[in-house]
Amino acid sequence: MRRAIYLLLVFFAFSTQVAMAQQLPQYTQYVFNNFLLNPAVAGIENYTDAKLGYRSQWTGLSGAPVTSFLSVNAPIGTNFLEGDASAFPGGGEINPSSRLYTQNYRASEPHHGIGFTLVTDKAGPITQTNVAANYAYHIGLAPRLNLSVGVAAGLNHISLNTSEITLATALDPAIANGNNSQWKPDLGVGAWLYSGDYYVGVSVQQLLKQNLYFSTSTTTVDVSKTVPHYFFTAGTKLYVSDDITLLPSVLIKEIQPVPLTYDINLKASFQDKFWLGGSYRHNDSFGILAGFNLSSFINVGYSYDITTSSLNTVSNGTHEIIIGLLLNNKYKVTCPQHGF
Repeated sequence: MRRAIYLLLVFFAFSTQVAMAQQLPQYTQYVFNNFLLNPAVAGIENYTDAKLGYRSQWTGLSGAPVTSFLSVNAPIGTNFLEGDASAFPGGGEINPSSRLYTQNYRASEPHHGIGFTLVTDKAGPITQTNVAANYAYHIGLAPRLNLSVGVAAGLNHISLNTSEITLATALDPAIANGNNSQWKPDLGVGAWLYSGDYYVGVSVQQLLKQNLYFSTSTTTVDVSKTVPHYFFTAGTKLYVSDDITLLPSVLIKEIQPVPLTYDINLKASFQDKFWLGGSYRHNDSFGILAGFNLSSFINVGYSYDITTSSLNTVSNGTHEIIIGLLLNNKYKVTCPQHGF
């Protein structure tokens, strides 16, 4: 029984079969909020970027992961905010996804970025909550090229709700009398190279390896460890016409000791009004995406994943919705200039 409980906890905590042992949440709309994966994105836009998100993974499967998040980041630097921050006139006259925006693009003034993330992920009886503060610094490497580096530091809280577990004996040593609510320090770093029509980013999360114990036992039966998550992301803009832009992107994840995995995403942006797209996650799912830029204050994105792994017999798919708020939006842009 002790070994059975251990295997159950490992399944829920680390999602070994389908999520490729990823201990952190995954996102279909990562391109809509790369800030969650890379702290160097903080302050990349010339407004305060706030996002609320909710993801229900593998609906229909009891105990499947459910993720909620809040992220906020903003730039600091007068020359960036009040100078040529958007590289085109204020008032939203030019669509940031257009060919004209790219032609007029110039590297931003050096500036700082700050941010905050709050992510809660519940899988079965285990709940993880991560709180982090973020800092980034942006510089121009060339007339049309920028580089930013960033760091995220915070705390990760993991808790085990033993009331959701049925045991043959109430004193199973795998969890009995254990530390079922733990706080651990957390650290992430990243770099982001970007221009008007492409970006390349690298980052690592959970840089500080931590041991997690769910009991007071010193045996290895219930010892689990966090491992670093490495991310490589890249995207570009391809112009079909003055009104239609294709936005392909890729996300590659390395999480030892499992094989490399990747996401491929393609969006079609129609002016700066709305976008449609599709995604593929290796050995896991296909997704459809849609989003609307409702105004210079709010935009919305939605995705639905069709499970292709062995869980497709019990899963009804995955839903994810993100609401974005463009606060202090002096230039009245209706869609992100660098987030695509």
